[in-house]
Amino acid sequence: MFKFVKAKSCIIISLSCIFMAFGIYNVHSLSGVTEGGVLGATLLLDNWLGLSPAISTIVLNIICYFVGWKVLGKEFLFYSGFGTIVYSVSYGVFEMIGPVFPGIANLPLVAALVGAIFVGVGAGFCVREQCALGGDDALAMAISKLTKIRIQWLYLVSDLTVLLLSLTYIPLSKIVYSVLTVIISGQIIGFIERFGKKEETKNQNKEKV
Repeated sequence: MFKFVKAKSCIIISLSCIFMAFGIYNVHSLSGVTEGGVLGATLLLDNWLGLSPAISTIVLNIICYFVGWKVLGKEFLFYSGFGTIVYSVSYGVFEMIGPVFPGIANLPLVAALVGAIFVGVGAGFCVREQCALGGDDALAMAISKLTKIRIQWLYLVSDLTVLLLSLTYIPLSKIVYSVLTVIISGQIIGFIERFGKKEETKNQNKEKV
């Protein structure tokens, strides 16, 4: 039933999720630098329509993961579920340990840059292994496969759209750091995902020869 599961992919996903969980807890949660995507969309719906994120998060993620499953298949569902569990457990462990960089809360620019690296690298390697830790990742991966548009541009458009709409209730001074984060993290994700495809294509060509 799970013959498609690769030990190498599970190891890469595990390390990536742990890396990203460390960054999200020790940088994003302390500094207040936020993301776009589904998280930002749920906050928008709450502010505009009074729809609780407890409901909108589930609905939006289900829709996105359904699209991802239809386009990317059962491997995507398995690896995404596996990654989500590893990420959640890792985040819980880091919560018990406590903040490693408490002073970063007063350095929003540093937090934006460092946070982008944690998110970009962590999510980048997950995407490369067909794992989505959020609905926006699943949707971007599916659309990228269908349209052949590079995934970093899909992240950029969706995240910037949500963040710009968020200006209706969040001060510009806070949004600007989030914009910087999503631009950098999206480019890192795209680079890692594209690099993986190039290496895979080279290996396949060698096998054919």
